[in-house]
Amino acid sequence: MKTEYLIQSEAELKDMYGTPIALVENKFTRDLVEEMLEFVEASPLMFIATMDASSGVDISPRGDAPGFVKVDDEGRLLIADRPGNKLIHSHKNIVRNQSVGLIFVVPNLTETLRVKGRAVLSRDPALLNELSVNGKPALLCTVVKPEQCWFHCGKAMVRSKVWNPEHWETYGDSPMVRQFLNVLGTPTKEARDAMEKEKEKNYRDELY
Repeated sequence: MKTEYLIQSEAELKDMYGTPIALVENKFTRDLVEEMLEFVEASPLMFIATMDASSGVDISPRGDAPGFVKVDDEGRLLIADRPGNKLIHSHKNIVRNQSVGLIFVVPNLTETLRVKGRAVLSRDPALLNELSVNGKPALLCTVVKPEQCWFHCGKAMVRSKVWNPEHWETYGDSPMVRQFLNVLGTPTKEARDAMEKEKEKNYRDELY
């Protein structure tokens, strides 16, 4: 990569891409408007971006039945935490830095919803019970106060054909399992089958 072709300023970017139309520039809102609330209610999947102690960015998925992210009377997003791998990267990041970014996805819709805001972590029992699934309260709740919200155009989804089943690949074993076994130094078929079985058991029995 030749250094003379690196972009060094916002002015260079503007020269390349030009100026957005007024409608696009004015699409940002501070709060979630009606159409955005409907999108959150329909979304079974969202991604949260946080910043670690060394200014590195982490992105983590969150998913459940559509509408799993709730919105309270003050317009704050309530994101329940469920059993996971206990690394809690996002939670540790939020304790250090409250700035977060969210992307909500709805299957078969090309647009996505983006939210920037400030997050805190709550273990209020009443709140965790409100976010219960299958009789099990949430472990923790990430509460996000939106500061900037907007719909993102769907060209990435269109180009990727992500919602078109005819373009989906069929995969055999899990790349994650293969990577774990390589770390452990036991990349045998027997070890792979055992770990795949344990993974499926975890997905089946330990979601909540």
